[in-house]
Amino acid sequence: MSVSFLPRHRTSTWPPTASLSSWFAGSLGRELLEIEQRHFDREVADLFGFNAFQIELPEYEFLRANRMPFRTVIGLQGPAGVRADACALPIQSGSADLVVLPHTLEFSDNPHQVLREVSRVLRPEGHVIISGFNPWSLWGVRRLAARSREYPWSGQFINLPRLKDWMALLSFELSAGRMAHYAPPFASDKWRHRFAFMEKAGDRWWPFAGGIYFLHAIKRVAGMRIITPKWAHSARKKKALAAAPQRLTHADDALAAREGEPLRRP
Repeated sequence: MSVSFLPRHRTSTWPPTASLSSWFAGSLGRELLEIEQRHFDREVADLFGFNAFQIELPEYEFLRANRMPFRTVIGLQGPAGVRADACALPIQSGSADLVVLPHTLEFSDNPHQVLREVSRVLRPEGHVIISGFNPWSLWGVRRLAARSREYPWSGQFINLPRLKDWMALLSFELSAGRMAHYAPPFASDKWRHRFAFMEKAGDRWWPFAGGIYFLHAIKRVAGMRIITPKWAHSARKKKALAAAPQRLTHADDALAAREGEPLRRP
């Protein structure tokens, strides 16, 4: 059962589910999907809370390893639990503990608005995990050379510095990130196998040129602490009275005083 919250005028677009599914069903798509599924499984497994949301790609369960009691997918098409626009999420402000965005930003007409909505619905210290195509990679070169505008080459690849600036403006603090799939995006398994050495060397020799990137960020909210004034009377120390000197008349009294015993009274 799904719930629909579609506005009269949509503010974002998403590729047809058929073309998206067909691309992930292909050889290159399956390879990429396996990489992303492993990464999301690893990142969401130890995140705790009550409410977790996946925005778009409802055909794939990127929240399957998470143990929050409420998990759902929001999307415009496909088997989404909630039909809604990513630019206008029907979620109460400050109620989400985790939001994952698997390639959501590249295919939105207003990706910054999507991030603003994510920031709104996340509670303080809530988590957001993003995957995206890196334009500064061989995947970006392939997109520029693509004659057809099919998925995923029809997306607007967002570079990491720009995305990090957006997230910093929305008070997100980066917790982790990594690149993956350094080899050229050949459709042929044979040609990808020939360039498999680039996967092992990529993290060391060209870590900025991975075909896809992952970002894990936490929403930070500055706390408020009331500083009270230090009143002058509270800082004053009470003067302690000095003990009055006593004259010792007996040798036994002098010895007792040195040993800390009470003096004898006549």
